[in-house]
Amino acid sequence: MSDRIRTDVAHNARVWNHWLGGKDNYPVDRAVGDHVTGLYPSIGEVARADRAFLGRAVTHLAGEAGVRQFLDIGTGLPTVENTHEVAQRIAPDARIVYVDNDPIVLAHARALLTSSPEGATEYLDADAHDPESIVRSVEPALDLTRPVAVMMLGILNFVMDTDEARSIVRRLMEAVPSGSYLVLTHPTLELGGEGNAEAMAFWNENATPPITARSRAEFASFCEGLDLLEPGIVSCAHWRHDPPTGAEPVLVAQFGAVARKP
Repeated sequence: MSDRIRTDVAHNARVWNHWLGGKDNYPVDRAVGDHVTGLYPSIGEVARADRAFLGRAVTHLAGEAGVRQFLDIGTGLPTVENTHEVAQRIAPDARIVYVDNDPIVLAHARALLTSSPEGATEYLDADAHDPESIVRSVEPALDLTRPVAVMMLGILNFVMDTDEARSIVRRLMEAVPSGSYLVLTHPTLELGGEGNAEAMAFWNENATPPITARSRAEFASFCEGLDLLEPGIVSCAHWRHDPPTGAEPVLVAQFGAVARKP
């Protein structure tokens, strides 16, 4: 496995870990991450807002919606309040399959992503670009005759071709039954994110994998044929946010949405 881990090139999972305050990263990740922060100072807020959105979405799905199966694609490095922790706190029998293809993520996931006794947490070494492999490999950990929440937070932005990204979502949602959900976040140059263009260009020259932003219309196309839950497509920081102070959350340039398969 170690020969697959590049410590001389910044990698998204480790840089994201750095932005979230984690320790599972290398000097090159911190250097690139800090340079991106210099170009786009709110990137740390985006990372934190994306993680908080995950918590609110999983809380709703495991609670009110009664979902007991989660397929989390593009897991990244384990931090706090991972999908299984949020879901199993509400429903101890929830089953979670994490999918990633980065070797350092795999090593940490096996060590840290432990399950409640009643439920299950498993890790699948697979690439989001290959949904067929994910669909073939996810059973028997998940029962594809019962609803599944397919979670793709900050992962489709690494699929550079929008038609391919739509095809990936379509294939995954075809594999799950009515009553399943799609949970998405994606960076954009809208919502005040225009300043992110220079940061993304720097990233694509100095880190891996390359990244792209998308418009609201492109993001909406991933949800075609599905029923969007209220409040629809918004900044992920604003999706069902209920701050105790009543203050409006910071707007981040990251779309978020949850949609149900009819």
